[in-house]
Amino acid sequence: MKNALLVAASLSMTYLISPATPKTLPAGTEAVDPYIWLEEIEGPRALAWARAENDKTLGVLQSDSRYQRLNEEALKILQANDRIPYVSFGRRGLENFWQDEKQVRGVWQRTTIESYWTQSPRWDTILDLDALAALEKKNWVFEGADCLPPEERLCLLALSDGGKDAHVVREFDADAKAFVTTGFDLPEGKQNVSWVDRDTILISRDWGEGTMTPAGYPFVVKELKRAQSLVEAREVFRGARTDVQVLPFVLSDNEGKVHATGALRAISTFEREYVLFGPKEPIKLNLPKKASIVGIASGRLLVTLKEEWTPPSGGIPFASGSIISYDLAEWKQDPLGARPSLVFKPGSRQAVSGLDTTRNLLFLTILDNVQSKAFVYKYDQGAWQATPVQLPENASVGLSSASNETDEVMFTVSSFLEPASLWYFDAVTERLAKMKSSPPRFNASGHLVEQFEATSRDGTRVPYFLVRPRTARFDGSIPTLLYGYGGFQVPLLPSYAGLTGRLWLEHGNAYVIANLRGGGEFGPRWHEAAQGATKQRTWDDFIAVAEDLIRRKITSPRRLGVVGGSQGGLLVGTAITQRPDLFNAAIAQVPLFDMVRFTRLAAGASWIGEYGDPAIPEQREWLETYSPYQKLVSGKTYPAPFILTSTNDDRVHPAHGRKAAARLAELGQPYFYYENIDGGHSAAANLIESARQVALEYTYMFRRLVDD
Repeated sequence: MKNALLVAASLSMTYLISPATPKTLPAGTEAVDPYIWLEEIEGPRALAWARAENDKTLGVLQSDSRYQRLNEEALKILQANDRIPYVSFGRRGLENFWQDEKQVRGVWQRTTIESYWTQSPRWDTILDLDALAALEKKNWVFEGADCLPPEERLCLLALSDGGKDAHVVREFDADAKAFVTTGFDLPEGKQNVSWVDRDTILISRDWGEGTMTPAGYPFVVKELKRAQSLVEAREVFRGARTDVQVLPFVLSDNEGKVHATGALRAISTFEREYVLFGPKEPIKLNLPKKASIVGIASGRLLVTLKEEWTPPSGGIPFASGSIISYDLAEWKQDPLGARPSLVFKPGSRQAVSGLDTTRNLLFLTILDNVQSKAFVYKYDQGAWQATPVQLPENASVGLSSASNETDEVMFTVSSFLEPASLWYFDAVTERLAKMKSSPPRFNASGHLVEQFEATSRDGTRVPYFLVRPRTARFDGSIPTLLYGYGGFQVPLLPSYAGLTGRLWLEHGNAYVIANLRGGGEFGPRWHEAAQGATKQRTWDDFIAVAEDLIRRKITSPRRLGVVGGSQGGLLVGTAITQRPDLFNAAIAQVPLFDMVRFTRLAAGASWIGEYGDPAIPEQREWLETYSPYQKLVSGKTYPAPFILTSTNDDRVHPAHGRKAAARLAELGQPYFYYENIDGGHSAAANLIESARQVALEYTYMFRRLVDD
């Protein structure tokens, strides 16, 4: 089973306090914030405020005649039994995690590949989360399992109470379908765990005072043996307190053979160091800091690069965004002297969007001007040979699952208007076939998709996708939702808009996805172009797309709304504070808003590499130029934003949204605020909560953009 238990928060969401000891601002230099009391997550006053705000918002939106219909339609789509049950290849069959109206929290289940080919696979339940939650009186959210290869019988399960990043880890026997009574059992925390062998795991977690970074993540790795208590764990590596976090690193092949153990130091948001545990002393690998070891294929160790790099052995530099490989045997013998070779080099408008390995092969999905293509790579006679996989064109292609035992993979294929399908490919027999399809969730015949480019303030061409009615009159009258993210090298790709189609497009409206700098649509350089001191370019790109939509008379400020979550919520905040005249609606989901105090809230310190450090005067200066919370001022009219947060979000603190709403109230500006008690960073712990959130959002959008 490949959905291994990974980091509590992804490494794209991590942080650095500069070890160079830069000049910092003394304490108490920032203006008094009257709403700091809202930063106390479960403070009685703060929770009372949130409940009162919820009552006001629900009272307005749920009393709208459209809400009930939107909620029912959203829930019907989310819980539909004819959804594709996506699976992962496992040694004991194909495994799936499923939620519906009966299995609200979900069921981990297994079937055979023969049965999976049928319309109604026969599922064998491994673990029923609803039954477990009822038995233990917990709101368990399943966050994944790491099963020990090659048998994949013993699994380390991550269970979160309410959807927080913090979780417990418990050993589970997937054959006996029961927790191991004398197994590994780790209490709740932000932690990372890796198997070494049946009786040994490596753990990074909170070991007590002085073992956590300012970002709230561990930097000490210990080895724990079966039957040992946590206090008996042996320390094997200690990073620096200025790291973002330190994770255990276990390099194993598809047969489960361990080739190296060590630690991965996330020394900044996007930089890392690999340290191998040697027989005498640790060995720090001489990889560039923006590099990741991603697996083994064809007896070669695979590494991705996010910066240009000339290896110590010399030769031609490898371009940023490339994939390189080492002969595994040579690398194990001399990890500092082994010579790498090129696997893939991106073109100017290309980027790797997905990577996975099978028993013998490497599979890649590549973005070419935000269009997807899939390839299989084989190492033969001293070089990598690439062969395209002939999947449908003009669609987004993703790697869904890859087998450890064979050279079989599954791909997802979807587009804005075509329902998702699951394709099976066997590289040995070259059999390619559509395995499953999702039925359409809305009538797409009335819409078409176009790709345009807007020109940003500095002249950069910024692509975006528009889904619009075929019969559109270009008079600025189309209600339009503009969605963006633009951060952490995360690309936004076309995908089937089932909920958006049913709840929004079918009513003659339009939807736009913007491919902003800061994202990953064109690789590391596209990301680095809008990072730190140049982050304003992301906001400029978003505004440019909005202006382009208005210039083309697709929509108008009266009919244009913006949507984004997390970093995208910050994007929405900058849009409505920098250009409130362009929009009449704005949804900020689990947003960042206070960029002056973001490093002090939840995991905020882990994003300094993306935004900068407000403790450093010159960096605080550029953060203050756009921080939405501080830019909410009197004398401006904002588009009555809808702010959604979660009390249990231990990644982006709910105070960002809380304080923004409180500031708007102080200014006498209209707004909507809703805080879900559960749900973590997704703001919803199950499909029922997700449907409610979607219904609230679209009710709001209809009221703001459609109603006259």
